[in-house]
Amino acid sequence: MVIYNTMSKQKEELTLQDDQLKIYVCGATVYDLIHIGNARTACVFDTLRRYLIFKGIPVTYVTNFTDVDDRIIDGARREGISADEYSKRYIEECLKDYKGLGIMTPDILPLATESIDMILSMIGQLVEKGFAYATESGDVYFKTADFKEYGKLSNQNIEELKEGVRVDLEENKLDPLDFALWKSAKPDEVSWDSPYGKGRPGWHIECSAMCKSFLGDTIDIHGGGLDLVFPHHENEIAQSECCNETVFARYWMHVAMLNIENRKMSKSLGNFFTVRELSDKYGYEALRFLVIGAHYRSQLNFTFKSLESCLTVLARLRNCRDNLIHSIEHNEGTEDTLLPLLEDRKQEFITRMDDDLNTADAIAVLFALSKDINSSLNQKKEVLEQALELFMSFCTVLGILQDDEKTEIPETILVLVEQRRQARINKDFAKADEIRKIIDEMGFVLEDTKDGSIVKAK
Repeated sequence: MVIYNTMSKQKEELTLQDDQLKIYVCGATVYDLIHIGNARTACVFDTLRRYLIFKGIPVTYVTNFTDVDDRIIDGARREGISADEYSKRYIEECLKDYKGLGIMTPDILPLATESIDMILSMIGQLVEKGFAYATESGDVYFKTADFKEYGKLSNQNIEELKEGVRVDLEENKLDPLDFALWKSAKPDEVSWDSPYGKGRPGWHIECSAMCKSFLGDTIDIHGGGLDLVFPHHENEIAQSECCNETVFARYWMHVAMLNIENRKMSKSLGNFFTVRELSDKYGYEALRFLVIGAHYRSQLNFTFKSLESCLTVLARLRNCRDNLIHSIEHNEGTEDTLLPLLEDRKQEFITRMDDDLNTADAIAVLFALSKDINSSLNQKKEVLEQALELFMSFCTVLGILQDDEKTEIPETILVLVEQRRQARINKDFAKADEIRKIIDEMGFVLEDTKDGSIVKAK
């Protein structure tokens, strides 16, 4: 398998350095419900993990929660509760969304607040080696200028970066690019004891400490959203390599940004959507299918029309699976002409996924397989069983069609059913027929009974 390494700016063969592949993905800062941009990153790396398992490659997968942050502290203050109580609430909500999206439970899911000892250990080593310094106020900063390779991931020149940074004299920093490893505590703010006084960790050091604690000094793949390349991942590299005196990560993978109807997602623009509100209307599965439907390094343009089309496509795939199961259970076929096609489709799927996790092309192979199956239901039982096994293995890698919960009727369909009911009451039968057709195109069947209309997935 080859993946695009952000560090080298080219595709590289993915190799094992130990008996397992060690992956760390920057997780959510739990100050609110996660949004669809978070969902894309989480689903992409979950798909990578699923594919590696499919290929029989041992994986240790770690993703974290940042559970101490200015936004968490501010939110807790607004509600008059502790920062710990506030963050735990949103951790639970995030895990609920992860489960709905079909994201496998990470092997390790650490919290920043449970990693304070390792964080302080790393800070101490950096201070001792001269790469960090403490101020009179109790803050500790990393000396960016002392890491000569600073900017190598984002391909930025350190002198040019300095010109674009305003010096904050109150922070007592030696250099405008120096970043906080430890922040001195403000009044009534959550804090921990340290050699530098009461305080809390800076954001960047948290991930470095958790990587070191759970995966060692050098990991295989470090991932996250493209927006994390600078400064977060750049700063992680600087502090980790200065502390550990070795390469921090062998490969860097970054997921491209997501737009909403061709515009940047922003609360100020009124186009900011959480996973929860979209899944309540369309279901989690459609959302997952949408965000992995484009190559992870391609910018994804989210539209409601595309999300609705995902419902239709998933219904067709589910229909293929159910027809295949029915044919196996009532089999009288005698042919085996599907067998060579199955092997071809498997190799096509692997080829696409081996090429930098090309989920878009892999999904096209799944569609081709479903077409093969739909036109070959007269095969021998053992052939159909092999077809079902292959079909479901593709779906498992992609994280779709995994359980019955995802077949619940989305709110958007229920709204259409109600609109049709009103149209029938108003004797607007043309409109009622039009709505019925829309429901059908979205992969659902509407049955009129004496007790009302019943809707179900095809």
